[in-house]
Amino acid sequence: MTELLEIEPQIRLAAFLGLFAVMAGWEIAAPRRPLSVNKTYRWANNLGLVVANSVLVRAIFPTAAVGVAVFVESRGWGLLNWLNWPGGLSVLIGIVLLDFAIWGQHLMLHAVPVLWRLHRVHHADLDLDVTSGLRFHPVEILLSILIKAGIILLLGPSAVAVLLFEILLNATSMFNHSNVRIPINLDRALRWLIVTPDMHRVHHSWYPQETNSNYGFNLPWWDRLLGTYRPQPQDGHLAMTIGVKQFRHLGDQRLDHLLVQPFTNGG
Repeated sequence: MTELLEIEPQIRLAAFLGLFAVMAGWEIAAPRRPLSVNKTYRWANNLGLVVANSVLVRAIFPTAAVGVAVFVESRGWGLLNWLNWPGGLSVLIGIVLLDFAIWGQHLMLHAVPVLWRLHRVHHADLDLDVTSGLRFHPVEILLSILIKAGIILLLGPSAVAVLLFEILLNATSMFNHSNVRIPINLDRALRWLIVTPDMHRVHHSWYPQETNSNYGFNLPWWDRLLGTYRPQPQDGHLAMTIGVKQFRHLGDQRLDHLLVQPFTNGG
């Protein structure tokens, strides 16, 4: 398993760059909505936040979730290690359980006011595109790693399951935040299997009742099963307003303002 730790950064970087390029190209070829803010300006600040987060995480948690999984697996801790199911089944169940846990974490970020202040940096984006799926406050990123580490300790998913889940989470976040047009009938079918951009866009509406819905990143089932699924925005996808009401100025999207936003009220 130490070999996996050595190549994990390269695997994740290759997956990230590949899918980012695909989604960025798709947004140019078939955009779903016109953008309201200059793309270069938004991308510079959103991706600046990504770089800051990446440096911070590697400095504080160099092996992050996969390293925790290697440690837990080597000691046989956690539910899945105790059950000792066949490898393939254990990996699949581990991914599904991690996805449910992240859904619950996402719900918590909305429900707890102090955590919402961190998470609203993600929601304050005035447009939604592939970079929005990467835009999170550094403190939220660190908190998410700690929560994920606790979940891994309890569940005991294999390092392979955690690596696959991390790649999927990053990939689906870029996919479902992307400004891409998918035929309505195809979208209707896909959203039984995966969270689509039209499904997740509802979650980024400035109406609180829509913001507090469609929490899923990978799998759409949790929202359907637990009553937080909302199929469409009330204003329609083209007319809906993206973001939060406190932060509507262009200056609010600057990197330095994003970093201090949790500690201000906006307006």
